[in-house]
Amino acid sequence: MYELARGPLMWAATVIFLAGIVYRSIQLYLLTGKKERVLYTATPVKPKDRTPEERKMDFIIAFRHSLLGTHPIMAIISTVFHTFIFIIPIFLLGHNLLIYESWGISLFSLPDGLCDTLTAIFVLIGLFFLLRRLIVPQVRIISTAYDYLVLAITVAPFLTGFFAYHQWFDYKTVIIIHMLVGELMLITIPFTKIGHMVFFFFVRILIGSEHSFWRGSRTW
Repeated sequence: MYELARGPLMWAATVIFLAGIVYRSIQLYLLTGKKERVLYTATPVKPKDRTPEERKMDFIIAFRHSLLGTHPIMAIISTVFHTFIFIIPIFLLGHNLLIYESWGISLFSLPDGLCDTLTAIFVLIGLFFLLRRLIVPQVRIISTAYDYLVLAITVAPFLTGFFAYHQWFDYKTVIIIHMLVGELMLITIPFTKIGHMVFFFFVRILIGSEHSFWRGSRTW
């Protein structure tokens, strides 16, 4: 089972993940259209025409309406969670050794001790999100079984990886489960809410809105 999970299933999960990303990107692109040209508009106020006080007030208003301004603790915790979900799998030495053995690609690796600490923090934040869904009325009322399942799929690879690193329980069983849930997460990324960590950039770049990175050329 170990060789199956490490070989064919990993290849299948990777192909489905990449194909899913391409498919969903095309689908989202087709759901949008080019923004209509506006022929007659009022002359906009150029940033350089605004006084320093006005620019400062614009920044304060934008900040107060952002997640960091309204819920700073949640903004920090969410940022840490989404950052770690990229950093830990990509820069873990054990993963990079497998990548090198399979594809001959050598990546930078973080110390095992640091990755272990980051994984523990990630799992604790996942537990925080679970308790928040169970306890906070405004969140609990809109939470469904799907939301709990997505959270479980997201945290499971890190939790089992933590168990495997510390060799808790039967190591071979835990490492097989770790690979299987990791592959499950990889497969589900393009087709579930987990994919927002990828398509976030798609939307912020292409779609024109007040939250875009720059002026997008398409709209819903």
